[in-house]
Amino acid sequence: MGVDFLSNEETIQAARRNLDQAGWDYLVGGSESETTMRRNRAAFDRVAFRPRVLRDVSQMDPSCEFLGHRMRIPVMLAPVGGMQRLHPEAAGASAKAAAAFGTVQVVSSVTEPGLEGTAEAADGPKLFQMYIQGDWAWIEGMAPRIRAAGYHAFVLTVDNARYSRRERPIVGRSTPANLSVQRPSPGSAVTWEMAERIRDLVGLPFAVKGIATAEDAEMAVERGFDIIWVSNHGGRQLDHGLGGLDTLPEIVTAVDGRAKIVLDGGIVRGSDVVKALAMGADCVAIGKLQGWGLAAGGADGVQRALEILEDEMLSAMALVGVTTPDELDASHVAAAYPVTSAHEMSAWVNMPLDRIR
Repeated sequence: MGVDFLSNEETIQAARRNLDQAGWDYLVGGSESETTMRRNRAAFDRVAFRPRVLRDVSQMDPSCEFLGHRMRIPVMLAPVGGMQRLHPEAAGASAKAAAAFGTVQVVSSVTEPGLEGTAEAADGPKLFQMYIQGDWAWIEGMAPRIRAAGYHAFVLTVDNARYSRRERPIVGRSTPANLSVQRPSPGSAVTWEMAERIRDLVGLPFAVKGIATAEDAEMAVERGFDIIWVSNHGGRQLDHGLGGLDTLPEIVTAVDGRAKIVLDGGIVRGSDVVKALAMGADCVAIGKLQGWGLAAGGADGVQRALEILEDEMLSAMALVGVTTPDELDASHVAAAYPVTSAHEMSAWVNMPLDRIR
């Protein structure tokens, strides 16, 4: 491996050195005041562990099974659009990292090297995430390509009825801001009924990504969707939303074991993974941390970020008193008060914002 980072703080610092301002703003920013993005981090900071001691934790196994695949840790690579802004190999590098590490990659429909190119970049289980970019004929044309490329499941992003105002790149003039009324995007017309129609067409295990309330989780389960993906788009869509972890308990209650639950948003530490699992998620997905690893060192950078995350997770599990993710439950966590001001990198105490903005 070509990188030897000892902490993901070093991963972030290397990513900052490698990215121009436009690429950095695209990766780390959120929408408008970035309140939702900061609440993603703050939600984890408001949860404390309740450790149990004198447990035999000499043999640890952080792996889990998801959709019939054994994952080294319960952490997938989230779909990230425009990864070519971060590294020339883009999603192809993440595919190699996922295969080498032993986890699942979720491939965005709006990143290079595209649907087939990413599938061919490396072996290993992959899910395909779609933004609706055309009419029904366009969707019908995509479905056989997804199946032919060997994807194991389909992810429909449902929180993008309109593209948000992401002001870091807007102010930096790397993204145009159209202040006139936008034309409706294809995604703005997607309904529950259309989601069911897409599921039936694609014929793969189906996830709805962007669920943030118990009401929508219940509707998704009633319609037979396989995976409820709890997400606020990393704070990049609706501003002033709750943190993703804040919404998880009500969604877990609504789902009541009838579907798998994935959580993303603000997950940058192994302890974050442990908290999410204890509160009812089946696995989590990382976006920003994946992007930092990619920008820092391509496939090697992403793999190293996962290895550091795994070590942090093993440490938290052992000190909480469990040996496998299945042993985690709500008794291992409690509400607490935060001690730091939340921002996208506040999980690292040595990270001065004025050096990386």
